[in-house]
Formats: sequence, structure tokens, C-alpha cells
Amino acid sequence: MSHSSAPRMRKCRQKKEEEEEEPLGGDMEDLFNEKETQNIRTSLLDWYDENQRDLPWRKKTRSGTEKERRAYEVWVSEIMLQQTRVQTVMEYYKRWMHKWPTIYDLAQASLEEVNEMWAGLGYYRRARFLLEGAKMVVAGKEGFPNKASSLTKVKGIGEYTAGAIASIAFNEAVPVVDGNVIRVLARLKAISANPKDRLTVKNFWKLAAQLVDPSRPGDFNQSLMELGATLCSVSKPSCSSCPISSQCRAYSLFQENRSIPVTEYPTKVVKAKPKVDFCCVCVLEIQIQEKNQSGGRFVLVKRPEEGLLAGLWEFPSVILDKEASLAARRKAINLYLKEAFHLEPEETCTVVSRKELGEFVHIFTHIRRKIYVELLVVQLTEGGTIDLFKDEAEDTLTWKCVDSDVLSTMGLTSAVRKVYSMVEAHKQDLSVSSNRTAISRKRRIT
Repeated sequence: MSHSSAPRMRKCRQKKEEEEEEPLGGDMEDLFNEKETQNIRTSLLDWYDENQRDLPWRKKTRSGTEKERRAYEVWVSEIMLQQTRVQTVMEYYKRWMHKWPTIYDLAQASLEEVNEMWAGLGYYRRARFLLEGAKMVVAGKEGFPNKASSLTKVKGIGEYTAGAIASIAFNEAVPVVDGNVIRVLARLKAISANPKDRLTVKNFWKLAAQLVDPSRPGDFNQSLMELGATLCSVSKPSCSSCPISSQCRAYSLFQENRSIPVTEYPTKVVKAKPKVDFCCVCVLEIQIQEKNQSGGRFVLVKRPEEGLLAGLWEFPSVILDKEASLAARRKAINLYLKEAFHLEPEETCTVVSRKELGEFVHIFTHIRRKIYVELLVVQLTEGGTIDLFKDEAEDTLTWKCVDSDVLSTMGLTSAVRKVYSMVEAHKQDLSVSSNRTAISRKRRIT
């Protein structure tokens, strides 16, 4: 490095340090004073003791190993609750805990078992990280981490989840900041800064850290989240019932000027438009008629271990970057089947039927996907059957064939289940139509 660049580098470092240490700034210039802090703690905890919802993951923590079990329960519940409604999570949580009551039980599970248990909750990476984190903790020699700073070193545990586990299970006086907490704090202080901005988020953590009650940190953090989830809601806050409305600056401003509702806080951030793509799904049903065997089986393909819906099972599909005609979609599917399974309709197999079932739109986090669905029923030649159904080791299996009764009980994503529902509806229509035809023929004969 040249000498001439050294002063400039020092200045950059100094500027960064000043940025990191700057006060709350803007409309976040002041922390709560001591009286405000104490009043908020007392009011919230009293309200929480009387009004907390009866949720399966809420219980009193005892000592010793019971704390580790409690930490595991909090961890599972918090991961499930990310971007998912409480009512939806409750049954999933109960089933999960029945199957894997301790972290040691979970650490013995396979990713496929976990994905099947998680099916329908969405954001499947959360489930994978939960499993990997459990294996990491069990493999360690120091037991379950009991400090927020050490919890963040576990795979899949961020600052918020670490704070929740540490405060609720281990009684550490650390804050938590999620969407509910940000909404409560933004209204208490009438903060109009962008809630997604890095420095703004950092300042929300400062406010939450100041408020957390040192004697009951877990209960206080839950009371703050509970308030945001119930009374201090996004669009219809119940300010008249709120235990801390007398200290809420947004509510005070609303009383002075009715044109500024409490819902103005926090500032609404315009979401980026999701990427749009198109997907043609081919439900491939194999009819087996060799060596006195008969019946139909469906082909499922396992997704890559990284990326969207990692490691999950789905029907054969092809992603397109634009709208395509039926002929173009079938051409893309035919190419995929040939490359993946050496399967060529009319060449290596007999097409029994091929029917376009319809389309629907499925929304992922950042993707709006239009899905076209078709059912392709084929009968394989003997050689084709041998090639397609060759034995493979379980750990290297990237596709499999399953019977319809197995498929209907598998843990599949909501999009895959919707596709299969279209197949079932089509088969039901065929059955009804066939019965009507048979009855009509019988009547003509008689």
C-alpha cells in the first residue's frame, strides 16, 4: 500500500466508526427516560399476566436439564412462527414435539422426515437449518448454548431467535426485535424512519434493550410481542384497550390531529415487485404391465440440496422465462424426460393419455410463478421398465416412483399438493363419466 493512500484509509475507517457509534438520530433521537421505562415494564407485564394467550410453547421454566428442553421448545416455536400465523403453527408444533420431544431426538432425524413434518408451513430452508442446528448442538461438547452471543453461532439462529431463547429459557436480560416489536416501538416513539434501514433497525434494538425487564426478561419480551400480535395490530390497533397507550406518542398525535392515524407508524415500505416466471409440470404416471404386474405409479423428482425448496420432492417440471404455447411446453417437457429418464413418448413408451389439466399462480417469497399442469400416462416397454426402475442406493436417489396411496400421504409442498389435487379431480371426473356411460349403455341394451 502506498503512503499516499494511508490517510484516506484511516479517514474511511474513522467515518465508519462514527457511523456505528452515532446516536439514535432523526426522529429516534431519544431513548426512554427512567420513569417511562419503569411504567412500560410494569404496565406490560401486568397486562401480559392477565391476557396472554394459551399457546402450547408457553410454560414455566424450571432448572437444570429442563432449561435445555425449554430452550429447544422456544427455538422450534420461534422458527415455525417466522412468517406464519399462530393458529397455523399450533398443530404443527404439537405434532413436531410428539415426534421429536427433545433436541437429541431431532438430531437423529433425516432431512426428508423433517421436510415431511414441515410440509405446508413454507420457507423450507427454516426446517433444514433447524435440523442442521440441532445436529450441531448435539455434536458439540458444551451442551445447549445458554447465552444469546453463543446461540447466534448455531446454524439457523439469528439475533432475534437467540434473544428469544436466551431470555425465555435462560432468563438472560437481552432484547428481541421482530415485526411486532418494531411496530410497537415505532408507535410508542412515533418513529417515521424507514423500518428496513440498517441503522434504523439497529436503533430499534437499542430501544428494546433499554426496555427489557432484568427480573423477567422472557416474560417482558413475550409481552411486547404479544401486544404487537393482538392489540397493536397492523391495520386495526385497539388503542383504547392498550395498557401503554398513555405513553404512546403516535396515539397522542392522533388525539391532537385525527388526520394522522396511529397506523401511519411504522412507515410502510414499498415492496419490490416479485420476479415472474413460468413452470410446466408433467405429472408422469407409469402403468406397469409386465410379468403379470399391473397398476400405476407416479414419478417424483428430488430438488437440489441448495436453493428454492431445497431437497423436496416434486413432479417433473421445467422452468420457462416467458409464456409458451402448449406445443412449446410439451416440447420442453419431452426434452426433459428424455434427458432425465431416457423416456421418449411414442419412442420408448406407449402414451395411454396426455391431458392438459389447467394452470394456477403460486407465490414464493420473491417469485410469482405461473404453473401449467398436464397428466401424462404412459405404458413402458419391458426394456424401458428395466432402465427406469433400476435399484439405486437411498442416499443417492434423486427420483422415485410411488403409488397413489403413498403420494396422498406424503409431506408435499402446497404447490405440489395443488397439482396432485388437479390430477385427483381429473380422475374423479373420468370415473363419473365412465359410470354414466356404462349406465347409459345398460339402459339401451335393456
